[in-house]
Amino acid sequence: MADAPPVDESHIGETPLLRVEHPDVPCEVYAKPEWYNLHAHPYGGGSVKSRIARSMLDAAAAADDLDDDALVVEPSSGNTGTALARLGVARGYDVEIVMPAEAPVEKAEAIRAAGGTVTVAPDYETMLAVADRRVTEADAYMPDQYANPANPAVHERTTGPEIRAQTAERVTHFVAGAGSGGTVTGVGRALRERGDVTVVGYEPAEPRHGIDGLKYVRGSRYHDPAVYAADELDAVLSISTADAYYEARRLRERYAERDPEIHDTGQYDAALVREHLRADGEFLVGPSSGGALAAVTRLADHGDLGSDDVVVVPFPDRGDRYAHVPLWDDYL
Repeated sequence: MADAPPVDESHIGETPLLRVEHPDVPCEVYAKPEWYNLHAHPYGGGSVKSRIARSMLDAAAAADDLDDDALVVEPSSGNTGTALARLGVARGYDVEIVMPAEAPVEKAEAIRAAGGTVTVAPDYETMLAVADRRVTEADAYMPDQYANPANPAVHERTTGPEIRAQTAERVTHFVAGAGSGGTVTGVGRALRERGDVTVVGYEPAEPRHGIDGLKYVRGSRYHDPAVYAADELDAVLSISTADAYYEARRLRERYAERDPEIHDTGQYDAALVREHLRADGEFLVGPSSGGALAAVTRLADHGDLGSDDVVVVPFPDRGDRYAHVPLWDDYL
């Protein structure tokens, strides 16, 4: 059994809310920086996937699907794998993550640092098949973020209500990318209970893209995850890698010498939030955060946003998870 690094699971959820300037948009834009989940850990803290990792492990334990010496196997491009390794190993399980060869090296390093092991699949297309084979070979348990209802359920139960409370019910739009699809589906369900919130998803425009963590959603279990309820969304946009990178870099430049406004500190105090805003002095977000801002720009360009609107996007992870990809290799 791997040694279990200490993990404080109370530091999952109740993340802060930042107000971010977006000069091309006529309304207020807020971002939920999800690296404050398990923020004290290396490689940029946690991510939005910390929420689903805890939720899926809790559901499996409640269903008696996990023995004390269980092996957990999961296909992941990195963030879910890192979160499962951190939580699973700390709970006493062995964790093996099947990653595509092109995933950022920092994510594989984070999984190993958490006590998990990494099996490399040739590419995204073969990742699920390799994971399925490992489950059969090792009699392992697969949480399967792409089909597990505990994925969107935790966002419906926690992330969505947090957004409603932190905006004092003023939120009018939620915009998020589709990886497994759990975030936009679950948050969307929580927000749409109010009846007047527009929920917009976005997907990469190209089959081979650089918006890590997101999927070109077309057919098959991998490309069309069961937890992704696209038919419940008001719109689904296609965003190019170039546009996602442009908005992420522009955000860094906008806050080169000042911090974004901390609108709500979540479960933390302002000093801790400020401490974890930056990586090596830079305000860096991952490519899917840039993609969300690019989708907001698209909505504004189409005339779908007015001065009274309040848009919220997730910032799924921090940019120091991407030091060896073109987004941030000039800065880290």
